Amino acid sequence: MSHASTSAQSPEHRPQSGGGSLEFRNVVKEYKVRGAQRTIRAVNDVSFTLSPGKTIALVGESGSGKSTIAKTILQLERPTSGEVLIDGKAVPRRGSALKRYRKDVQMVFQDPFASLNPFHTIEHHLERPIRLHGATSPGQSVHERVLELLERVNLKPAEDIVGRRPHELSGGQRQRVAIARALAPGSRFLIADEPVSMLDVSIRLGVLNLLARLQREENLGVLYITHDLATARHFSDEIMVMYRGDVVERGPSDEVILNPQHEYTKTLLAAAPDPDKLGSMRDEVRASLAASDS
Repeated sequence: MSHASTSAQSPEHRPQSGGGSLEFRNVVKEYKVRGAQRTIRAVNDVSFTLSPGKTIALVGESGSGKSTIAKTILQLERPTSGEVLIDGKAVPRRGSALKRYRKDVQMVFQDPFASLNPFHTIEHHLERPIRLHGATSPGQSVHERVLELLERVNLKPAEDIVGRRPHELSGGQRQRVAIARALAPGSRFLIADEPVSMLDVSIRLGVLNLLARLQREENLGVLYITHDLATARHFSDEIMVMYRGDVVERGPSDEVILNPQHEYTKTLLAAAPDPDKLGSMRDEVRASLAASDS
């Protein structure tokens, strides 16, 4: 039984079938514990619908079930019960239908340093999904499509980027390549798993703004997985807060941040840095140091 707050159960948040959406319906995922006659429930009866042009932020600490949901959507894990649907139909398990699903649903991984093969050029990384899914416009060459994708993620001039290898790019540039690769097949839905957590603070906002622009312009549905409520509010239409496999609170981003109902959400917000409190603490530390030096 889910322990979600009242806002999570209101009719406007119940998943609706079809409509070109990606639906997670009553999914339970359990893992058997080796050497023990018991299971761990990583995801407990979770439902949501990801629609084109919308972003849902999935927020929670490590072990809350966020990554298990991502793996289940990507068909890296099978649900114990419940189902994943796209366009109102169950996700296929094999064959050409599964290939089409993987074209529609792509992943942006957390670590831009590990997700790109250091031995291959940037062009190679983008060429492969384009060729695999035949993702070029009529009369367009694969090379032209690669350049177009690099331009879309603000890697310019694209001709200077295609021949480089990942180690020749900064972390922010690598993550932009990873985003371009996710777009390469002509995807409709992106699963972005902590896409800025390993980047310098100074460039995180630029990458999030890029994702937001692409979401609007490409009419993408984006599932943004994070532990950071501040970026969740900035980037998403709706926030779902997870705790030990349950969605404990959900609703419009501003509503969840400004008027949290569940104690766990309040705890997450209390743990987030407050600029005013940090300023006060900094002044206290400086005063203490000055006193000790005198």
